[in-house]
Amino acid sequence: MTLPFIAPVHVMVLGVIVIPSLFVIWLSFQSSTFGQSARFVGWDNYVRVLSDPYFWRALLNTVLVIAAAVHIEMLIGLGMALLFSAGLPMRRLLLVVVLAPYAISEVTAVAMWRFLFDPDVGPVTAAIAWLGLPALDWTFVPAHGLILVGLLTIWLHLPFTFIILYAARLAVPKELYEAGRTDGASLWQLFRHVTLPMLAPAILIAMLFRYIFAFRLFSEVWLMTQGGPARTTEVVAVYLYLEAFRYNSFGSAAATAWIMVAISLLLATGYIWRLKKETSHAA
Repeated sequence: MTLPFIAPVHVMVLGVIVIPSLFVIWLSFQSSTFGQSARFVGWDNYVRVLSDPYFWRALLNTVLVIAAAVHIEMLIGLGMALLFSAGLPMRRLLLVVVLAPYAISEVTAVAMWRFLFDPDVGPVTAAIAWLGLPALDWTFVPAHGLILVGLLTIWLHLPFTFIILYAARLAVPKELYEAGRTDGASLWQLFRHVTLPMLAPAILIAMLFRYIFAFRLFSEVWLMTQGGPARTTEVVAVYLYLEAFRYNSFGSAAATAWIMVAISLLLATGYIWRLKKETSHAA
């Protein structure tokens, strides 16, 4: 009796996820480009991608940006969650300010940041020069470009991390803190033995989603630097895009996509195992 009700969902999943995924798998084993019929080449596309130094540079850039951005974002989000839960004045107004970046489109955000950090007329660039700090010349120095992409990623996605940790902090029973204060625990001891263990599952969930989302990093890099100069700020998603739509190598692009999926699944498996371990200890 329930089949007519769940059939539309199954059809949607089949049409949106399963069939396209199977097609990409098939395409990853083909040599395919515009104006030519697909030709089976086996694992050649995967070998080509894994032997391409541009792919490994893109993967290294992706790992560096993710490792820095996600962990810094997590620390800032945790600090903000603790600050807001402590009874910050004007909390409702500040919540709107904190969540505002999540309501801005990535195109708008990148355009705004390009102006703010413009090497010639950017207000932030002028402020950095006024403070006597080295300029962030992201148009020519690859490391500066990756730093700017990382900062933009943190600013755009911090509300996601913050709201998860803030909700988890509000769910911690007040009785635990009252009992700790009665026993003479300091603020650091309360944080270490009460707050952190109770927030551990939420932290792991937030990090899992942010790692997966950040691994697909594309818009910030493409709109900010387009992988330049000389493909030195490329990330894996930009590498995939160039393979498909600039070099018309659809087979290599499909192989790159499935390499990304495999890495994401490995990462997710590790975090899910850790999350299961944390929840079993909490129980």
